[in-house]
Amino acid sequence: MSFEEYVALRSPALLRYAAVLTGDRDLAQDIVQEVLARVHGRWHRIARLDIPDAYVRRMITNEFLSWRRGRWTRLVPIGRFTEEHRPVSVAAQPDTAAVHAERDALLSELARLPRRQQAVLVLRFYEGMSDSEIADVLGCRSSTVRAYASRALATLRVELDPVDLRRHTPALARKDQ
Repeated sequence: MSFEEYVALRSPALLRYAAVLTGDRDLAQDIVQEVLARVHGRWHRIARLDIPDAYVRRMITNEFLSWRRGRWTRLVPIGRFTEEHRPVSVAAQPDTAAVHAERDALLSELARLPRRQQAVLVLRFYEGMSDSEIADVLGCRSSTVRAYASRALATLRVELDPVDLRRHTPALARKDQ
């Protein structure tokens, strides 16, 4: 497969992965563009790998973890939803504005986590990877992955209403039932 074919086939999935990882579509596009520029120069070696997509995803993860250290700031929304300000749906079906507001609240809380914890949650719940696969991507041990996940979920449980967290993370909802 040529580099151009790979980009045409896999770039939408790589952009979705990076967008979930960063929580910012523009930053995700920058990271994917930066990584694909480096992949292009090494494509003859990367194409020979058993799973070139896993290698490129790891490059995206690493780029996110080290993205221009100290040269950019992460914007965190000033206000958070409190019980009195939380949108309440009038009908039996939640309105789409409330659903989007809750999802945005979840994404803003994810953005407050340390980057490695963010990466672990995205790789586990969005990509569906096991602890050992995540450890390979991040270059650490499985026990470290479990510790990052535990800390991240504990932080999210404190910051978010558990019902909201289960609604937006199907894997968590299954474990609680």
